[in-house]
Amino acid sequence: MDNPNHKKILIVEDDSMISSMYKMKLESSGYSVLVAENGMDGLSIAKKEKPSIIMLDVILPQIDGFAVLEELKSDKATKDIPVVVLTNLGTEEDIDKGKKLGAVDYIVKSNLTPGEVMEKVGKIIS
Repeated sequence: MDNPNHKKILIVEDDSMISSMYKMKLESSGYSVLVAENGMDGLSIAKKEKPSIIMLDVILPQIDGFAVLEELKSDKATKDIPVVVLTNLGTEEDIDKGKKLGAVDYIVKSNLTPGEVMEKVGKIIS
C-alpha cells in the first residue's frame, strides 16, 4: 500500500461533528485532511489543493453536493479526482444520480460504520 502520508483527503461536510470525526480518524491513519463546510468552498479547495480523494456530502449550504460533483467532473483540473458521496440521502434515485455524475462510490451514512467508511476510502486511494 502507498504511504498514506502523501495522500490528501478533502471532506466536504456541513456537519462539523461528522467532519471532525472523520478528520481525526483519517489523520490518525496518516492522511492529510482538508475540510470544507459548504459546496463553494469544497470546489475552491479541490481546484487549489488537488486532493487524492474527496468525501462529499449532498446536503450542503450554497450549492448541493450533486452540483459540486457535476462541476468537479466537468473541470479538466479535477475530473480525475475520485469522489465518494457520503450522505443521508439513500433513495435509489439519489444513488443513481450520484453514480451517473461520476462518484466512485455512494455511501449512505446510516448503512455503514465510520470504520467501514474508512476501509472503503483507504481501498479507493491505495
